[in-house]
Amino acid sequence: MAAPDQTLAPTAQAIEDIALATLEALPPEFRAHLGEVVLIVEDFADDETLAALGIEHPLDLSGIYHGRPVGEKSSSDSGAVPDRIHLYRRAILEEWIETNVTLGDLVSHVMIHEIGHHFGLSDDDMHALEDSVA
Repeated sequence: MAAPDQTLAPTAQAIEDIALATLEALPPEFRAHLGEVVLIVEDFADDETLAALGIEHPLDLSGIYHGRPVGEKSSSDSGAVPDRIHLYRRAILEEWIETNVTLGDLVSHVMIHEIGHHFGLSDDDMHALEDSVA
């Protein structure tokens, strides 16, 4: 098999693969509560999402969590749209180009940040979780 062309930008599938590997590296007590969260990798956030967040340029949003944090869920949520983590490929690639961070580290960082929102974690808690995966 030929080596992948290193002149092409990583695909959405490559970003998804890194994100899924990040999920697998999480401590079991976190993974146990992520079974229903859907991962979606798209090139850009849609206009509605950007407007809701007050973000003018789509390259300024690399990921977002849509859903209710675990501690706020109730039995009345049954039948609701599943929680989703969106990763935005083009914004991630732009940040990757502008920093000295590896693509794997960057995608993992964004993924853990969004997972943190699912659990209602503080930024300090998210950093601790990220350190446990590294």
